[in-house]
Amino acid sequence: MPKHKHGSGTIYQREKVGPDGKRRILKTWCLDYYYDGKRVRESSGTTDRAEARKLLQQRLGQVAEGRYFGPAADRVTFEDLAHDLLADYRVNNRRSLAEVKRRITLHLAPFFGGKTAHRITSANVKAFIAQRQDAGASNGEINRELAALKRMYALGADTEKIAKRLRIKLLAENNARKGFFEEWEYASLLAKLPDYLRPPVTFAYLTGWRLRSEILPLTWPQVDLHTGTVRLEPGTTKNKDGRLIYLNEDLRAVLEQQWVLHQTQPDCPYVFPRRSKRVEKVNRSWNRACREAGLVGKIPHDLRRTAVRNMVRAGIPERVAMQMAGHKTRSVFDRYHIVADSDLREAAQKLSQGFAARNGHTYGHTSLHEQEDVTVSH
Repeated sequence: MPKHKHGSGTIYQREKVGPDGKRRILKTWCLDYYYDGKRVRESSGTTDRAEARKLLQQRLGQVAEGRYFGPAADRVTFEDLAHDLLADYRVNNRRSLAEVKRRITLHLAPFFGGKTAHRITSANVKAFIAQRQDAGASNGEINRELAALKRMYALGADTEKIAKRLRIKLLAENNARKGFFEEWEYASLLAKLPDYLRPPVTFAYLTGWRLRSEILPLTWPQVDLHTGTVRLEPGTTKNKDGRLIYLNEDLRAVLEQQWVLHQTQPDCPYVFPRRSKRVEKVNRSWNRACREAGLVGKIPHDLRRTAVRNMVRAGIPERVAMQMAGHKTRSVFDRYHIVADSDLREAAQKLSQGFAARNGHTYGHTSLHEQEDVTVSH
């Protein structure tokens, strides 16, 4: 059993007795070192002595730095990490479970599948990015996939299944949506939507609440028509904070209409049901209505941006608008506070009027005072 000592560990080649009784030296090198007072022997998986020494040095470094979890960590596969990620999403009841599962199945698993976690390197990640870009994927799509991969390694390190986290640098994104509805567009959309979708879409347009996750799941115990309030309980929103709004005349009219409908189906707890059941999917009806109204590229989330813009236009303080729409940070709120071309034109007109009032003339026209001066000089 030839041995080569290296630092406080050893690499060696095992001997095996063949059927003929002769001893043969196996080509694969093994590692021999101590961890936590116990002797550890493991295969290096290589017949190259230099590679085996390099792996031994890595092991000794991990032991010295407290980052070593044993040989089992090197047997953890991509599939193991993916399984743990999906389990974490299920346990925490994450709404994006189906989306993450799709990204793993369609993109991450075909590229990284079959590899052990420690064999996946930053170079592999760069190759994955290049492949996805060649396939026409946007930086935003690729970043969502990289975020899932990054989370896998974070969970693996936290549970001490693997000894390292994978360094992943996300790509620059410049695809923030800026869609919103003008009044005529909103009216056109409402006219084409099916009856059951008009009330919740109106609610979204007026409040800025999220249509799928906050409005459609709304139940009557959350509504108090007597005090004129609607609330979202803590933990049910995206940022986990609760929310309370007071009803104006338009919102009250929408909810009173739904309350009349509720009397015909009292066993249904939902404020905006369809056939006594919660509305789960809106994409098909939404897309059809947008096509018929000539509104290309509109999505339900544009209602949220529109509501924020309308609040600011109406003079509602931005801090209050943030609370009403459920924006926790100013940076996110600023992304939703869209400035339209019409806003900029209106601002330019107001600026011109302000200068005219101070300087006694309007640009491009002679003021009355100037006209009088010209007449006298004649």
